[in-house]
Amino acid sequence: MRIAALYDIHGNLPALEAVLDEVHAVGVDEIVIGGDVLPGPMPRETLAALRSLAVPVRYLRGNGDREVLELRAGGDAAAVPAAFRDVIRWNAGQLTTEDAETVADWPAVVEVHDNAVGHVLFCHATPRSDTEIFTRLTPEERLRAIFDDGGAPLVICGHTHMPFDRTVGRTRVVNAGSVGMPFGEPGAYWLLLTPDVELRRTSYDLTAAAARIRRTAYPQAEDFAARNVLQPPSEHDILRMFATAELR
Repeated sequence: MRIAALYDIHGNLPALEAVLDEVHAVGVDEIVIGGDVLPGPMPRETLAALRSLAVPVRYLRGNGDREVLELRAGGDAAAVPAAFRDVIRWNAGQLTTEDAETVADWPAVVEVHDNAVGHVLFCHATPRSDTEIFTRLTPEERLRAIFDDGGAPLVICGHTHMPFDRTVGRTRVVNAGSVGMPFGEPGAYWLLLTPDVELRRTSYDLTAAAARIRRTAYPQAEDFAARNVLQPPSEHDILRMFATAELR
């Protein structure tokens, strides 16, 4: 079996389209969408593109997806950081009833048992949380209890938008990176799972993608195009920022 893991798309349809072209070219048997399809500049279009796929797709829910649904259902916007309230509110207003019902059905984790790839657990941030932050630099002793209790020898995660491949205790933990909002070199990051794990980066036309995003009504379209597509923050800067928020 060959599985493509696509995480943190964040409504960046041009990036998703480029990745899907490559996914189809390498011939996968299944796709796992690892959460945070939302929020982003093209939420309805992104969900429609995923629904149209001909290969089997499994979904799990990320914190962004959850927060959009909670606000759409009348939740308190004060629970969302101020910098993200407008985009969460806008995405909530973009979803149809069918969209919201679809996302609401996504589980927090997905497990795969297969003779080729073995036992794999897919989660958004960690197996117990969709918001916990850790990186390739987080000391192993802070993480061992989380992953040793997970039961799977391989855990695939996302959430922090930076790919890595590390070992925590008895568990191989791989971050698939972000399709739509990467930190580091521009591009669309994803993961190909075979009997091994291959971290991949897909190049796409960034200028054309930025122009498409700027034409949307997304409240932060210009910032998304400039900072999440054309010139993302460096991994060094994000690692330094996350060091104050990571698991203790």
